[in-house]
Amino acid sequence: MKALVLAGGTGSRLRPFTHTRAKQLLPLANRPVLHYALQAIAEAGIEHVGVVVGDHGDAIRRAVGDGSAFGLRVAYLRQSASLGLAHAVAIARDFLADDDFLLYLGDNYLEDGIAGFVRRAAAGRDAARLLLTPVPDPTAFGVAEIDDAGLVRRLEEKPEHPRSDLAMVGVYAFTPAVHDAVRAIRPSGRGELEITHAVQWMIEQGLDVRAETTTRPWRDTGSVDDLLAANRHVLDRMTGGVDGKVDPDSVLVGRVRIAEGAVVTGSRIVGPVVVGPGAVISNSTVGPYTCVAEDCRIEDSAVDSSVLLRGACLEGAFGIERSLIGSGAVVAAAPRPHPAHRLVIGDHSKVQLPS
Repeated sequence: MKALVLAGGTGSRLRPFTHTRAKQLLPLANRPVLHYALQAIAEAGIEHVGVVVGDHGDAIRRAVGDGSAFGLRVAYLRQSASLGLAHAVAIARDFLADDDFLLYLGDNYLEDGIAGFVRRAAAGRDAARLLLTPVPDPTAFGVAEIDDAGLVRRLEEKPEHPRSDLAMVGVYAFTPAVHDAVRAIRPSGRGELEITHAVQWMIEQGLDVRAETTTRPWRDTGSVDDLLAANRHVLDRMTGGVDGKVDPDSVLVGRVRIAEGAVVTGSRIVGPVVVGPGAVISNSTVGPYTCVAEDCRIEDSAVDSSVLLRGACLEGAFGIERSLIGSGAVVAAAPRPHPAHRLVIGDHSKVQLPS
């Protein structure tokens, strides 16, 4: 079995961050989301992976390389525009050949991986297998209706009146039968070749499409809130360790990971927290579920439940929480007081806050 990983798309819900980077390269615990997807694929025993890229393809290539760091062989496939998941399958036709394959959205995070799903798909030989999860608001997802035997009977994309609460997670296993389906469908009203339409075509042709349901943590990391929630899940599973410099006036509580080259002085850090190489934290409080990327600076500030991207800076900034601070952005004190702040700040921005 091969894998096809989608790492293109515009990432409109994560603007302005996705103006300058692929959404799949935004970090969880200071590591790109895409790395977790590739690790899960490798752990499932798949070796040959095609990565579909768009405008940020060069950055994806730099972050992944030839795949050897993950035990994979990676080929890159250019998608000129975001024309749908089924369109990505169509442009990958030569790469996929007549092999079974896993289709995986590269901005997905699944806490328990996909090894069991891949194993059952390889053994079952259904034309397609979908991974589903119950969600509170199915109208925002592709929704599946399944029978008592676990076969999918109907799929709908973002239905106004959902027939079930089972949403498609963005992990699919296909046999080569899907290629006939992709050729048979036409673009949807939004101008895309929808994978839900291709799978529905397979169902209508009498092919077996089977569903699996998971209730384990899953996020598509396509919005700031989802990214921060996925970050919490990853940090909950991490171990602490200090490779950088922490002075005697600082206090580390719980699971705190300080990378080599980072410096902490006169500060209190309450884990789980990750601090990247070259980061400097002084006279500050860093609360739980915070990730500080490489070369960040936090001085005379207080922050928790937030993600700071590379080179971000907090100066005299208090009450920062549940925030995503872009690369090179500066959040500094202003003279007017305010009790708390929540920020979504793009790259190279500068914001002044009350001191």
